[in-house]
Amino acid sequence: MQKQFNRFKLRTVSAIAASLLIAHSAWAVDPFTVRDIRVEGLQRVEPGTIFASLPFRVGETYSDDKGSTAIRALFALGLFKDVRLEVSGDVLVVIVEERPTIADVSFVGSKEFDKDVLKKALREIGLNDGQPFDKALADKAEQELKRQYINKSMYSAEVITTVTPIERNRVNLTFNVVEGDVAKIKEIRIVGNKAFSEGTLRDLFDLDTGGWMSWYTKSDRYSRTKLNADIETLRSYYLSRGYLEFRIDSTQVAISPDKQDVSITINISEGERFIVSGVKLEGNFINKEDEFKSLVTIKPGEAYNADTVAATTKAFTDYFGTFGFAFARVEAVPEIDRVNNRVSLVLQGEPSRRAYVRRINVSGNNRTRDEVIRREFRQFESSWYDGDKIRLSRDRVDRLGFFTDVTVDTQDVSGTQDQVDVAVTVVEKPTGNMQLGAGFSSGEKLSLSFGVKQENIFGSGNYLGVEVNTSKLYRTLVLTTVDPYFTADGISRSLDLYFRTTRPLDGQGGDYGLKTTGASLRFGVPFSETDTVYFGGGYERLTIESGINPLPTTYLAYANQFGFTSSSVPLTVGWTRDDRDSALVPTKGRYQRAFGEWGVAGEARYVRGNYQVQQYIPLNKQYTVALNAELGWGKGLDNRPFPIFKNFSSGGLGSVRGFQQGSLGPRDASDLALGGPKKISLNGELIAPFPGTGNDRTLRMFAFIDAGNVFGENQKYSVSELRASVGIGVSWISPVGPLRLGIANPIRKKVGDRIERFQFQIGTSF
Repeated sequence: MQKQFNRFKLRTVSAIAASLLIAHSAWAVDPFTVRDIRVEGLQRVEPGTIFASLPFRVGETYSDDKGSTAIRALFALGLFKDVRLEVSGDVLVVIVEERPTIADVSFVGSKEFDKDVLKKALREIGLNDGQPFDKALADKAEQELKRQYINKSMYSAEVITTVTPIERNRVNLTFNVVEGDVAKIKEIRIVGNKAFSEGTLRDLFDLDTGGWMSWYTKSDRYSRTKLNADIETLRSYYLSRGYLEFRIDSTQVAISPDKQDVSITINISEGERFIVSGVKLEGNFINKEDEFKSLVTIKPGEAYNADTVAATTKAFTDYFGTFGFAFARVEAVPEIDRVNNRVSLVLQGEPSRRAYVRRINVSGNNRTRDEVIRREFRQFESSWYDGDKIRLSRDRVDRLGFFTDVTVDTQDVSGTQDQVDVAVTVVEKPTGNMQLGAGFSSGEKLSLSFGVKQENIFGSGNYLGVEVNTSKLYRTLVLTTVDPYFTADGISRSLDLYFRTTRPLDGQGGDYGLKTTGASLRFGVPFSETDTVYFGGGYERLTIESGINPLPTTYLAYANQFGFTSSSVPLTVGWTRDDRDSALVPTKGRYQRAFGEWGVAGEARYVRGNYQVQQYIPLNKQYTVALNAELGWGKGLDNRPFPIFKNFSSGGLGSVRGFQQGSLGPRDASDLALGGPKKISLNGELIAPFPGTGNDRTLRMFAFIDAGNVFGENQKYSVSELRASVGIGVSWISPVGPLRLGIANPIRKKVGDRIERFQFQIGTSF
């Protein structure tokens, strides 16, 4: 009877008993052979998921240890709220209670963040439609959402999570948000300063107490990250001016009881100002002490400057790297004389061991092909580590213009003493760009130019561009393709196909004009890492179209000499060099471009040259002077006049603002603006922060002065004939490219000049 009772007795093993007491509990089960396994409580989970997690099968022996392991494995799946094992004779019954499934995730009251972005973030942590509901993950998501609001200075934001059960063991998950108002920085105090005024130091900060443009810059919103960056800027300011022992004593951020105002107090100790008394080298400098000494930019007799110290130690490390010493250590040790406020710097160098590069790893390029990045590298795998080549490689990848950030790090190879891996990490940016320009005048009313280009089409590194101009006087369709690695040696190939129609600028609405159709092929040969020379040739066909109105005398004279349809075969040569710190928002550096063209065949025979230079001079962190000069010259050959369709133009965007596009220079008897074979343009800009934006560089204003003109073939360059204008403008890094809007006032003009005071453009400078 006792055996029969034991056979049918139900013995339940709870999760707690299984994990803590199963070994000694009265509920312990004697080992037995499992004849069958039943699963109860399943709604959506497949039985196979249960059986795959059990550490035993039918016909095997069941024990308490295996039961405990089974419960832990089933809980680890994250699918069940409760798991029990029951034994009925030789049958093991697995009883589960499934977690509710999330039917829908929604946000109520959230305006600061895009709801689709929030849902994507929750999906990444497992809170998604159709997934099992986990209270711990929901609490984590709620806290993370609160933290994101705090990062936006919305300290009064409240987030309440509501879980609503619905049919079929599902729940709706709702995050109810009460955002409240944004907390604004009411006060920034710097305490302890003596050498510099508090206002001077506050001007270094990106954070401020707000202004009329704070709605755009959001500079009055407190952010711990931004405050840390401002503190480092403050530290650098002092350390670069001799205050070697400067320190930040404390930083206090106080929030008002209503969570609307933030007060920041930074306590500093300036210390004394130290003068560098000397610099000496100690350690192993691989018998090249003189070369290392030439890299020292620290000057005795001047105030201690942490920037020059850092630059010197970096130069030492880089120079070690050129000899393969990837693990070199360089340290600047100060020897301080506090009595005389002097400091002597000891540069200690240790080359450590030489290394070679095992592998170059590229990451972050989701669209751009690996080969596009790797072909810019001058450091090769399985060769000695060369710091100069790695830096050059990094710069070449950055100059592609496909990435917002390019970082190169070296990583030790475990188990070796002389190998490193080079890790290249890129952050891709949209490489498609739209260019838009417009102008208003009494003659043309509104003229538009439009262009679309893709600098990295299909991730290949190739360029494809289309340019369209819809002006009734000047219509253009240009298709351009560039293969930067037409050959493995880096020779580029450019192909241009174009169609241009030019109508006269005579103000009489004439129905005659020039129609130019052509194609050109150009190859770019890199002569150095920074200089490229271009060679090419092309074919152009010019048609002079006549209408009801008589042709202007210049057009008629050209047609009488060369015919209404003429052709030319130009050969071209060019050169570029660009060392600006940024192509988008340059603050320093120089850009140079030279271009030459020679018409060797066809009815038109000529030579034409153009040179342009741009220089950017930083006055300080906020102000930049930008200068531009362009000179053009052309001449007809073989006793033929210079072709009218090759004339330079001046006036408007890119030359002298305030005058109608292409309206300056010689005119014929019908008042047609002809342009000319000689051109000069001079431009100067003072670029400054837009009022109220602080140090923000995406929105700036500028004042400019332009001068220039074009001259006929028999005219000389003449200063007295130059037109000039002054004006102000605004530049904005918009989603579709750099937008520049300017209002110009001609200060040097003549009767008959066509004035166009308001102009704007997207995509170019000057």
